[in-house]
Order: sequence, then structure tokens, then C-alpha cells
Amino acid sequence: MPVPRNRVEKRPQAIRDLADIAVYLAEESGSDELAFRFLDAAEASFDSLAAMSEMGTSRTYNSPALVGVRMWRAAGFPNHLIFYRPIESGVEVIRVLHANRDIESLFGGRG
Repeated sequence: MPVPRNRVEKRPQAIRDLADIAVYLAEESGSDELAFRFLDAAEASFDSLAAMSEMGTSRTYNSPALVGVRMWRAAGFPNHLIFYRPIESGVEVIRVLHANRDIESLFGGRG
């Protein structure tokens, strides 16, 4: 059976990141609308990346576990960065982080 293409696999930490960002946006805006808009935009971005996985910028980190990681901005939310890796069936979403976070330390430094 062939492997489905354009598949999005989210790591558990990416799922937690999405939930944390959505809660923060809902609390800061006083409405769930912004949180849902963010989640929809993130999913649309994941789908676009799965279809064209080389769109993002290649990133290099010290950890061998992060070889091949790329970065893309969430559609309509330019301060929210998607870290993913192209895989045979689509993409693996590793993290979704706000650009103000100390990304280098979260990923163990740049290589």
C-alpha cells in the first residue's frame, strides 16, 4: 500500500505549543475568536508545507535530532514560527513558537 502524500504529523510538543498559544491569544484578546483564527491559520500553513515541504528556510542546530529542520511563518501570524522537517509522506511539525522566544536555547544552539 502506498504511503499517503501531503500528510502532516505533529509531534506532541507541537500540539502543546498550539494549545498554549491558543489559550494565550484567547486570554489576551478576551475572546476565543483570535485563538480559533490562529489554529485555522496554523493548520492551513501545515497543509501548504506538506504540499511543498521545501518552502521554509533551512535551519541548522547542534543536535543531530534536528537535522533537516526548516522554519516557516504561520499564515497571517508572522510572529508565530513553525519548525518542521520534510518527511517522505509530507511534513513532521516539531514546534510552533512565538518569534520572541529564545529559539536557539530551546533547540540546543545553532550549529
